[in-house]
Amino acid sequence: MFLAVIDEGSLTSAATRLARSLQSVSRSLARLEDDLGVELVSRTTRRLHPTQAGLEFAGRIRLALTTIDAAREDLLASDRRLAGTIRVGASSLFGPEYVAPVLGQFLTRNPDIDLELVLSDERVDLVAGKLDFAVRIGNLPDSNLRIRRLGGLSWAVFASPAYLAAYGRPEHPRDLSGHACVLRASDDDRWAFGDKRRRIEVDGRFRSESAAARNAAVASGFGIGLAPLWQVRRLIDQGIVEQILVGHEPPPIPLQIVWPKRGADAMPRRVRAAIEFLVARLSAQRI
Repeated sequence: MFLAVIDEGSLTSAATRLARSLQSVSRSLARLEDDLGVELVSRTTRRLHPTQAGLEFAGRIRLALTTIDAAREDLLASDRRLAGTIRVGASSLFGPEYVAPVLGQFLTRNPDIDLELVLSDERVDLVAGKLDFAVRIGNLPDSNLRIRRLGGLSWAVFASPAYLAAYGRPEHPRDLSGHACVLRASDDDRWAFGDKRRRIEVDGRFRSESAAARNAAVASGFGIGLAPLWQVRRLIDQGIVEQILVGHEPPPIPLQIVWPKRGADAMPRRVRAAIEFLVARLSAQRI
């Protein structure tokens, strides 16, 4: 009940989620605070706000309830079938292309599992977002997350055949200074190449924060692009763009699965199984 109040931010929403009366939830919260002798939430006319003590208590409770849930699952699953709901996070492009098909195979093998794939290009807080784990791309800041590394994602420098026919094919990264490049709006106009990460000044007329828009602009002949290879592999295979400067690409981008730190036995068996399935399938793919 207390976690429902914290998550929903109001007694009314918590009561609806728990299918209980508002009075019942209110009395339960009051009894809990009386038993502990601590104010867990501060009340206003519209919202409830957890106190610092309430936030710390909620964190401990989540861990305990996760452990209980895992124990119940292991006890009841005498036939070892996996059951329950899993919430997984991934980026808006990589998730549909690579994570969703693998999780679809996992669901086929486990008919009692329900799964929600949450797509976002922001670094969503896993606990606040109620995610069991997430597939993350790129270097991660220091955090309280557990990490399972899957390897690295290759880069590709690419351009349309029409652009290369009109403006020539660069043979070395330094040649890019004489070409139009398609850039992120937030780029510092320098691309890093090779293991020594030599930085090359680049410029161009087309910019966008959207990877899909940048790749489409390159395919339309607006300049040379730099993108993870998995994003443009189909364009390359279909001959819409050509890969150039092969062997000069930036170092691979880290790919990993992350999940909140818990006790050794706190992760539900269904979540462990989904992570291991993803690791096996994604590690075997040429991405």
